[in-house]
Amino acid sequence: MRPTETLSQARARAIWIAAQKLDEREPFGEGPEAVAKAVAHLGYVQIDTINVIERCHHHILFNRIPAYRRDDLNAAQSDDKSVFEYWTHALSYIATEDFPYFVAAMKEKRKDPGGWFGSVEPKDMRRILKRVREDGPLAISDIKDDKLVDKSHAWGSRKPSKKALQAGFFGGQLAISKRDGMLKTYDLLERHFGWERLPKPATRPQTLKYLLERALRSQALVSLESICHLNAKDKPDILALIEREVRAKRLRPVLIDGSDVQHWARPATLDSVPPEPTLAHILSPFDPLIIQRKRTSAFFGYDHIFEVYIPKEKRKLGYFTLPVLIGDEIVAGLDLKADRQDRRLLIQAWHWMGKGNEVDHKAIIEDQLDRFSKFQFGG
Repeated sequence: MRPTETLSQARARAIWIAAQKLDEREPFGEGPEAVAKAVAHLGYVQIDTINVIERCHHHILFNRIPAYRRDDLNAAQSDDKSVFEYWTHALSYIATEDFPYFVAAMKEKRKDPGGWFGSVEPKDMRRILKRVREDGPLAISDIKDDKLVDKSHAWGSRKPSKKALQAGFFGGQLAISKRDGMLKTYDLLERHFGWERLPKPATRPQTLKYLLERALRSQALVSLESICHLNAKDKPDILALIEREVRAKRLRPVLIDGSDVQHWARPATLDSVPPEPTLAHILSPFDPLIIQRKRTSAFFGYDHIFEVYIPKEKRKLGYFTLPVLIGDEIVAGLDLKADRQDRRLLIQAWHWMGKGNEVDHKAIIEDQLDRFSKFQFGG
């Protein structure tokens, strides 16, 4: 397992940016089909409720689909049913073709239907499933007769019906059939997809191979941590799989200059020369290029600070700072806010990072701000 080669940070960045499809202007085309292709390639697109600017799932897709519109994601989820929502390291959109890799987790969740949100009474589960079965798709706003209870978790709800809907979702009995902002509508999973029953769950070896292949496709250079982000329990089995792939010469171990973290890549990746990245992107802090902070630091020398949960007087960059990628360098951080009433994008703070400077980069960033503003208020 000793590395046979060391990559420069510049080459490692180029390989990762290419794998993330941030080196091409229109890698997936446009429309709902582009959404499905992007989600399938990335493996998942994280969902988050923060709404200071456009929510992260739309932002992530916009950076890879220039003609992206929010209705494209709605169509992919609700009409084409080419993507679905479930938990990866967070709530995410996932390609429906990958559904079998999540069935085992769904069945396991049915054994403990409360989870983070507190216990769910069996009678509440029966009542909510019966209502969806008989009355059709249901949102929490449709339920007016709940008797409120105390919260058992900060992210929980006082509505027993909401806990039951969440438990049904995690247990694979219900699917989120559509969204209106962050308001979710639930339907019976089999009815939503037109299935008679849940797909057969992938085996454990199949699931481990899926996790490795997903990371290799979207990251190209992978570490144990990057494959198993917030998934420590799978690390021993993933490492054993990697060792087998190395022995079979399907993976090669490498180091990245300046980092002692072991990485691996396909031989074809290491034997090719990636194109020099030239495009500019204003990234979401939940973008796959940013979300694994240690990895971003190792590749880019950039330590992202996420200060949403930090008191205002202690913030260094701002409430919701977005990294700006130009070529293969993160050159700035912008604390942006959408003024939806006046349809303006407010720059609350502008920070130069690394090699970023006003002479070389300001006009490029302003052009991207114009694109992002048009998407924010017109897409």
